[in-house]
Amino acid sequence: MGQPSPAPHEPCAPGNVTGNGRVILDSLALPVVVVRADNAIGYVNSAAEPFFGMSRAHLVQMRLTDILPGDSPLFLLMEQVRAEDHTVVEHEVTLESPRLRHDGVTVQGAPVMEEPGSVVLTFHDFSAVRVLDRQLTFRSAARSVAGMAAILAHEVKNPLSGIRGAAQLLETSVGESDRELAVLIQDEVNRIRDLVDRMDMFSDRPIERRPVNIHRVLEHVRRLAQQGFAADIRFHEVYDPSLPPVWGNRDQLVQVLLNLVKNAAEALHTNPDGAAPPEITLTTSYRPGIWVSTGAGSQRVQLPLLVSVRDNGPGIPENIRPHLFEPFLTTKTTGSGLGLALAGKIVGDHGGVIEVESQPGRTEVLLHLPVVTEGRDTP
Repeated sequence: MGQPSPAPHEPCAPGNVTGNGRVILDSLALPVVVVRADNAIGYVNSAAEPFFGMSRAHLVQMRLTDILPGDSPLFLLMEQVRAEDHTVVEHEVTLESPRLRHDGVTVQGAPVMEEPGSVVLTFHDFSAVRVLDRQLTFRSAARSVAGMAAILAHEVKNPLSGIRGAAQLLETSVGESDRELAVLIQDEVNRIRDLVDRMDMFSDRPIERRPVNIHRVLEHVRRLAQQGFAADIRFHEVYDPSLPPVWGNRDQLVQVLLNLVKNAAEALHTNPDGAAPPEITLTTSYRPGIWVSTGAGSQRVQLPLLVSVRDNGPGIPENIRPHLFEPFLTTKTTGSGLGLALAGKIVGDHGGVIEVESQPGRTEVLLHLPVVTEGRDTP
């Protein structure tokens, strides 16, 4: 026989799980929640706290209906578990409410034998895996552009120098009427050269890195923006001053963040009649938990430093979101489609991860970056 069920809303482990059992549940990386017959939350492990964005003490004082709407697929799954008295697994579940949003979650529900009507829910959130998969896709696309840049530099840039030199000689030897044509040739050669130089930014040359204060980078970007393209936009800065330095290249980080802020400002300018005044929020925080493998040696690097650029614009069209970092994709009439592709490559070169979350009224670009660690060599 199991132990008697505790009074509602007391934190407990399911059934007759002992103190050691609770330690085991708390050591799991997967969120685990016990929901009683009246949908009161009876127990949550440590991983459930960041998943739901609330503390354990708060969660066990609530019912699941306080967190999710009654038509959530989670309640149908629990009904099936209670009716059939066996484990039920459902994939690609969306959990959405004003309190949280998780897409593509796999949920496993199982009955608690010692507590009739209670269900143990285990959540498998694969969003981080999908983000990393997209990073590999972005980097592959950037490598393709890098190869094209190398071909352009070799096959186009050298002949351009000869054409430009010939046009300069013609300018000095032809009549006034033909001189304008010679100048036009030089101007067009210069334009093509500049385009090739822009493509050369995608080259695979190693970057020089050193400790960088990310807040100084953000402050520099904000000043540039407010003195130019974002002069009419209000900025909010929410920084964690205790953050360690980023292990990166300052100039490239400025380039990435300036591009992201410019994109946010342009999105706000396309929606001048928005419900709220245009705002851009720059945020930094420490978020341990994301690790990536680098190189052939399978060395794992932690990316605990989070930088966020958020705007309250109209959002990104849903059909565009999966392809945001592909080269030459743009919704702007005068855009080249290389800005976000370059941002993805630079962040990838830093060993970091970039992701985008967007809905009407809120678009946020998140950069997960490495920090300076003890023993790391600096130039």
